[in-house]
Amino acid sequence: QVQLVQHGGGSVQAGGSLTLSCEGIGYDVDNPWMGWFRQAPGKEREGVAAIWLGVGETRTWYHGSVKGRFTISPQGNAKNIVHLEMKSLKPEDTAMYYCAADRRFEAGNGWYVRSDWHYWDRGTQVTVGS
Repeated sequence: QVQLVQHGGGSVQAGGSLTLSCEGIGYDVDNPWMGWFRQAPGKEREGVAAIWLGVGETRTWYHGSVKGRFTISPQGNAKNIVHLEMKSLKPEDTAMYYCAADRRFEAGNGWYVRSDWHYWDRGTQVTVGS
């Protein structure tokens, strides 16, 4: 049984920074996928960032609106703990942020296809004031 536990979130002024962390308790696979999605009121849930931890190789992906501002990374050599460092936050980053893990996908699907992700946490609110 896998449980995702997320920490971080909160409120910050525009231009500020926050870091989210997510631990996949019981998530133990050879080449794990972990990531974050977000959902603002009245909008669809969208992919923010994803990371794939291979053997000796790490790959990351980002939504275009957060490239250069957000960084997803593993915690040391751990394969079930990841961080999302968010800098230069904007009011439009305000949303509920969801940690996701275990992407099971068809060839050709982008990392941001929500239905491909198997495990989710309950989300944490990030609010950016103007």
